[in-house]
Amino acid sequence: MLKNKVAVIYGAGGAIGGAVARAFAAEGAALFLTGHRRASVDVVAKDVVSADGSAEAAEVDALDEQAVDRHLRSVIDQRGRVDISFNAIGIPNTRILGVPLAELDAEQFSLPITRYTTSYFLTARLAARRMIANKSGVIMTVTAIPARTGTPLNGGYGSALAAKEALTRDLSVELAPEGIRVVNLRPHGMPETPMIEGLHEIKAPKITYEQFKEYLSGMSHSKRVMKLIELTNLAVFMASDKASGMTGTTVNLTMGSVAD
Repeated sequence: MLKNKVAVIYGAGGAIGGAVARAFAAEGAALFLTGHRRASVDVVAKDVVSADGSAEAAEVDALDEQAVDRHLRSVIDQRGRVDISFNAIGIPNTRILGVPLAELDAEQFSLPITRYTTSYFLTARLAARRMIANKSGVIMTVTAIPARTGTPLNGGYGSALAAKEALTRDLSVELAPEGIRVVNLRPHGMPETPMIEGLHEIKAPKITYEQFKEYLSGMSHSKRVMKLIELTNLAVFMASDKASGMTGTTVNLTMGSVAD
């Protein structure tokens, strides 16, 4: 579904970014993978290449506008265009979680809001400038349940994700007339991602990890947690031309845990 597409993935060394990269490559996309640390991105790139896919790895700080711009210029120099921009960055800072809002200082509260939204804005804006020339492209990111429902001990994380979903709508209303789609995926509770383990340790240390997964499963209509492959399957579809009617929206992958 992504044959001849050129995709740039930010946060490609993480669980979600890496899984999306492998799925995009399996569907024929040429990948330019980036991350704050080159080593983890190299692992994903090598996996893609060993499976006869196309991938190049680079160390790019997605909060550094000049670094993102330089990297995109190199992609354009090599491939002539950017078809897909996927932002899957995370914040490796456990201090933003686990503290009641009444006790949280303003700097820690604003940290995820500033970093998540700024990174998404920069990568989307700089990709859009290249996509406008071709009157086509897809800009994507990922959020989670706290964007839509109150959850305890999340600090500014929920506010940050809600802001990303609002930015998705705002980007779309401006970019859709230029042929560019902007969409967001909102999964929930995937045990294959390290963040779920981290949430258990910070927010539910008095129960076992298995009990924590059962709690997450109990929130969904199907009484199970989402699998990472279910997210990547939807990511491929949303990035493809088959989803041409989808823009300015968040795809609800919470399995009924949150109703739209």
